[in-house]
Amino acid sequence: MTTKAAQSHQERGYMSLMKGVRELDLRGTSVPGHLVLTGDHSFPLVMNSHGQVLMAASFYGSGRIVVLGHESYLTAFPALVENALVWLRGDGSENQSVGIHKNVQGVAHNVSTPLFQTRTVGSFSRDLGVGVYVTDAYSVGPDQKDLVAFLKAGGGVLIAGQAWSWAADHPKENTLLQFVGNKLSGVAGVYFSEHHAEAEYLPVYPQIPSSWMVVQVGKDFEEDLEFLLQGVSEFDIQGEALPSEVLVHGPLAFPIGTTSDGRAFLAGAYYGRGRVIVVTHEAFLRKEALSQFWINAIHWLDEGQNGVVGIVPDNALQVLSKSGLKCVKTSFRKDLSVFVCTAYSSDHMDEIQEFVAEGGGLLVGGHAWYWAQTHPGKNPMTDFSGNKILNRMGLSILEATISGGIYKAPVPSRAVKDTYHFRHLLYRFAGHVTQGKELTKHEEECLGKLGNDCACFLHLKNHDCSSYAQMVSTLTEILKKTGMPQSFDGCSSRCGFILTFVCVNVIGGEEWVSTGLYLSPGMKTYMVIPEEIVNKGWEVQVGCQTDKLNAEELKRAPCVHERFPISSEMMHVRNLWGGLIYLVAPPKTRVEGVEVIVQIAVPAPYYKSGVTTAADWSLLRSAPSPWAELEFDNIIFTVPSEFVRDLDRPDELAALWNDIMRGVADLAVIPHKFARKERFVTDVQISHGWMHAGYPVMAHRSTAGELVSIKHAKTEGHWGIIHELGHNQQRACWEFPSHTTECTCNLWSVYVHEEVLGINRAKAHPNMTLAKRNSRAEQYAKGGRNLSKWSMWVALETYMQLEDKFGWDAFKRVFAAYHEMSNFPKDNKGKMNLYAVTFSQAVEMNLSGFFKSWGWPIERDTEDKLSKLPPWTDHPMVQYD
Repeated sequence: MTTKAAQSHQERGYMSLMKGVRELDLRGTSVPGHLVLTGDHSFPLVMNSHGQVLMAASFYGSGRIVVLGHESYLTAFPALVENALVWLRGDGSENQSVGIHKNVQGVAHNVSTPLFQTRTVGSFSRDLGVGVYVTDAYSVGPDQKDLVAFLKAGGGVLIAGQAWSWAADHPKENTLLQFVGNKLSGVAGVYFSEHHAEAEYLPVYPQIPSSWMVVQVGKDFEEDLEFLLQGVSEFDIQGEALPSEVLVHGPLAFPIGTTSDGRAFLAGAYYGRGRVIVVTHEAFLRKEALSQFWINAIHWLDEGQNGVVGIVPDNALQVLSKSGLKCVKTSFRKDLSVFVCTAYSSDHMDEIQEFVAEGGGLLVGGHAWYWAQTHPGKNPMTDFSGNKILNRMGLSILEATISGGIYKAPVPSRAVKDTYHFRHLLYRFAGHVTQGKELTKHEEECLGKLGNDCACFLHLKNHDCSSYAQMVSTLTEILKKTGMPQSFDGCSSRCGFILTFVCVNVIGGEEWVSTGLYLSPGMKTYMVIPEEIVNKGWEVQVGCQTDKLNAEELKRAPCVHERFPISSEMMHVRNLWGGLIYLVAPPKTRVEGVEVIVQIAVPAPYYKSGVTTAADWSLLRSAPSPWAELEFDNIIFTVPSEFVRDLDRPDELAALWNDIMRGVADLAVIPHKFARKERFVTDVQISHGWMHAGYPVMAHRSTAGELVSIKHAKTEGHWGIIHELGHNQQRACWEFPSHTTECTCNLWSVYVHEEVLGINRAKAHPNMTLAKRNSRAEQYAKGGRNLSKWSMWVALETYMQLEDKFGWDAFKRVFAAYHEMSNFPKDNKGKMNLYAVTFSQAVEMNLSGFFKSWGWPIERDTEDKLSKLPPWTDHPMVQYD
């Protein structure tokens, strides 16, 4: 269900511009130039087999621009030019007037549509009154400021040309900044580069063209580094200031100062007609040891304007004034040539971005690690103020930190080879996996960092941006070629789906609502969302493995799921890694009859008790998704699909797990219908342990076979699995961390095995034999009954002795009593005394002596409260007195 509302403005623009055009024969005498695209608004129209962009479009302010890589294309492709004029005029505009520069007056002869009134002009002026202006890239010099203003105000510009011949004639000039065409198109993030492009016979694709080769760096920054590093041999960032790392990801962004392992703390970029530098701690702006670099940097940013430098950060004025330019303490002003600020405010964000795009210089200082620590749950890449300004410039400040030290400045002539650059290495690695190109030893050593940077980059989540989509496309291609975990092929069965959720009632924490659908890696889909859950805290999640990994050796990427807040009735979602699709319902939510339409997806083997029939399952279990879900009355299992292909009777497995979960509920004294179904997800690698509790419970992939085996449950049992479910039943009021953290959850393991599965505790776990139990109690007593040693298996013996004497019903009475209490003690001593009282009252026996024999800090007041009850004098610990 691809609708106009669902598409990004770039996709709609592409479809309008290429309407009716099936192929383009660019072969001939014209040698086009390669266009470099930056920012969030530019997108390619035509791309050759080398990933070179020959035609592109973009937005700037309220206007639009189309850029062709050779002036001859203005007359060679009349259908494309007519489409461009229609699109450039803008939606709803009634201005039919098109101004055409005299140097390209041939365009007028090819415009056959009566929608336009063309006229040839010698130059552009504001009083022309045109809606669209057509020119070559060589004739905008005197008109550039008026044309930029015209574009920003809503005008359309069609410009064509190439810069490679100009660059050959001007070897000492900076093509990006000095070529006249770039003084117009550059503000919108489309640059005529110094490189020519291969002209080919090219098909026109139904979607914006993409290639892994387009991720290459768009400029050689040797001259920039030579200017910036005059008199600079090292960067002294010693001291108390702890900088962040900066991710350099734009095609016109480059690292300047890095650690020996390639982590950048200082970087620069071109943006529009201006430049930007970011340093990842504002204290470095006033550091005398860096003064020579700052002198160079201010002049590089000023670009010879000799303008005014406006400075926000305190104490930076003295060092930056050494540049010789006029430096003043001020907030943002449009009349500045360079603006210096911190990364902690997004005030004037749009104005600052526009300021740089139109030729200003920006110097930003600040770190993101403290912000990340104080804003848990937020995404530093998109929510941190500095990144809201810098992201589209190809720079992002990370929450990762860099140690202080003295770091060598790069050698400009060797910077590309010797310095780690995310985009360059990604291009090289993509060539390695797709074409077998050899990597250098240095590049191979940097692949671990490349993986981490890819994960950081994906957190930009700029799915409607063509440049982001290009990068994701490259990563997807790499993923498919390398066969990394979370990458699956063969999921070719794709169709539309209408999903109806009869009732969603969330009482506790957030809840995932399964759809039974899967997205392949890199695949995107559109979802039509009912109005009643839009902007109500709901999200779409793609991917079930939500553990974020931080390990030296990774078996999958650190983060392989994506979430999208539901903020409109039409959602566009995708995930580089693919994954099952969920709706995530916020806490305390109740909706009925929710209908969601998914445009395109892959069906998954999905069984739901009471819904999926035997006939349904006979087909669904062979569905092509690599991940399957089994949803029973109170628990949901997510496992690799191979583990359910031969599952003939999921209803029998459901009956077993319904019994197990009723057992869990019985001991906890909660309703058999859980407020939120437990979830259990298997993964190739998890964040900690063999399994860990939570929502969902996470386990290693090898556990999947056990989860779906009735035989295994009834013969071997599920100690570890029930242990994690027991963790989810623990309550702080009767927990004594860290003593009982890994102890009381095992009450459920023992109970379920004995009462539901019929497996004696001694068989359920080797540590539960009578001999081992007695040995632990004896050693603990003879060791002085030191409470610091009372934990895990030793602590469990305390509870097992209580169960041996009073049975499981006693525990149920205790848990039931806690359900009725409030205002619990916060400290372990207070909680342990309350537990002693509660258990004693539940069994009508004074257990204070028993608990004291285990080293519990039983108070006199507790003993007085229980003094009227008969004491338990023959408890098992008496023998060790």
